Amino acid sequence: MPKDTETRMIVIAPSSSVTPDQITRLIHTLSAEVTVKETCYGAMVEGERAEVAKTLEAVRKLDPNRIFSKVRGFPIGDARRCRAHHGSRPGFTQLEKEWECLSLIEKGVTCAEKGEAPPEIPRRQKITVEELKRIVEETG
Repeated sequence: MPKDTETRMIVIAPSSSVTPDQITRLIHTLSAEVTVKETCYGAMVEGERAEVAKTLEAVRKLDPNRIFSKVRGFPIGDARRCRAHHGSRPGFTQLEKEWECLSLIEKGVTCAEKGEAPPEIPRRQKITVEELKRIVEETG
């Protein structure tokens, strides 16, 4: 892959109404010199860095606080990552965990734009020894 080529993952937050199909359709209408692949979480885009950056700028306009991107370490279809060669999804567990956090990031970004403090996230409380014993006894 040439040095000024970049592959990026576009990930849609769970709270977004934008679909992967809408993203790929938009990218195709841009007539950008990029390769796009629709995925279950959004899309992958590959091309010259400048073209990829322009493409991402247009895509994020669909839902600015709920569409995110990150650099992908491998080109689209690379045999080291492609499911056609592995059958499993290497790295998907990490992506799935990041995806779950996107709603929190979206709330933080929205609050920052409004100049508000982000909402407090309630911390899970520790259970007492008695409560743990009760749970163990109930589950047998």
